[in-house]
Amino acid sequence: MKCSACDAELPADAAFCHKCGASLSTGAGKSAPAASAGGPPAGKSGRGPLPFTPAHGDDQEEMLWQGQFSKLAMLGSWIAGGVFTVIAIVVGLVAGFTPGAWGIAAGVIVLVWVGLVLRLLYLQLSLHYYLTSQRFIHERGLLWREVDRIETIDIDDVGVIQGPVERMLKIGSIRLRSSDATTPEFLIQGIEDVRRVATLIDEARRKERRRRGMYIESV
Repeated sequence: MKCSACDAELPADAAFCHKCGASLSTGAGKSAPAASAGGPPAGKSGRGPLPFTPAHGDDQEEMLWQGQFSKLAMLGSWIAGGVFTVIAIVVGLVAGFTPGAWGIAAGVIVLVWVGLVLRLLYLQLSLHYYLTSQRFIHERGLLWREVDRIETIDIDDVGVIQGPVERMLKIGSIRLRSSDATTPEFLIQGIEDVRRVATLIDEARRKERRRRGMYIESV
């Protein structure tokens, strides 16, 4: 069976096309409702309109969660920077650095910490995540923005990756596997309350599949 709107291969008993969302019950292959002219409310961070326009009518798109890279996710880097600083000072004291050598050591230490701070700022400003009832959206970049969208109905598996320290801080990464040809696997890094967010994504994809009458695979 093929979708009359996009020619995608579908199960014989499918009620909706899993690619374009067209209804198959009438046989007319109607497209999903057009997007509304207005954008959704600003996110928690107050960044203004989101990078997509939600649907309206029967396919109301609901914002479930939005987030960005957490500063706690760089705790390991901060610890490594502190250890490096202590080692550099101890080595300098034991080796009896000259004033010139101390200047070089201090410059290296400053560069390390400046690099860590700049990396954190870049990750927090350039990575933003949005989960709606129908899509997971990943926005990245500062001057040039790139936006990737994965339909929740296409998400096949949701996994959580955490180290020992990350478990204590309730942060980590979420790995998504999907049937989307352009994004078969995607890693969402530096997420606070990571297990709750992973559960939200899993519930969203299950609910959307039930809504469209698709079989939900056990994961």
